[in-house]
Amino acid sequence: MPMPDRNSEAKVSKKVSKYFSKYPLRSYPKGHILVFPDENPDYIFYLVKGRVKKYAISYREDEVVLNIFKPSTFFPMSWAINRSSNHYFYKTEEATELRVVPADDALEFIQANPDVLLDLMSRIYRGMDVVQGRLVHLMSGTAKSRLVYELIIDCRRFGIKGKNGSYEVDAAETDLAARTGLSRETVSREMQKLKAAEIVVIENNTINVLDIDALEHLLGKEI
Repeated sequence: MPMPDRNSEAKVSKKVSKYFSKYPLRSYPKGHILVFPDENPDYIFYLVKGRVKKYAISYREDEVVLNIFKPSTFFPMSWAINRSSNHYFYKTEEATELRVVPADDALEFIQANPDVLLDLMSRIYRGMDVVQGRLVHLMSGTAKSRLVYELIIDCRRFGIKGKNGSYEVDAAETDLAARTGLSRETVSREMQKLKAAEIVVIENNTINVLDIDALEHLLGKEI
């Protein structure tokens, strides 16, 4: 997957942050639901600090995570742009700070700034790549491939890279289960196999991926 232009992204992020800085800043604790299904707010959120997940509830009453937003992103844009009904929950994954922006103001800003629009489209397509990858492993992969794919995505998007090339990922087995559609027991069993292969080390809710190349090799063998 081609890597985005980091310098261009940084410039756009700074521009967006400056524009949204005039709107109210609100703080929320971990686990706070910002938007409920069938709720269509007339504003969007600009994420300053923390993480927010977008998810649905399955017929088994499990969380099915569709996306995770990190700082410098704004949501829910589908309703703001298309006025399509919202069917999902948006909930903080950790202590979070957000700016509340009227939807029409946000759209006017995006339309007047092609670089911001291009950056938004780039983020949307990268997100779609992740969703399509999940579908591939859901339909034709194994429990191992679904878990390995999610670990690789977590490393690339949220992981803290060490000097030795390892990645530290803040994720619990319940989080991985929600993102992969697997049971917590299955995730735990597959994680133990990766641990035995000395690919990962697990400490509390932190996963240290020692060799991401080994994970990608496993993923290639599973498809």
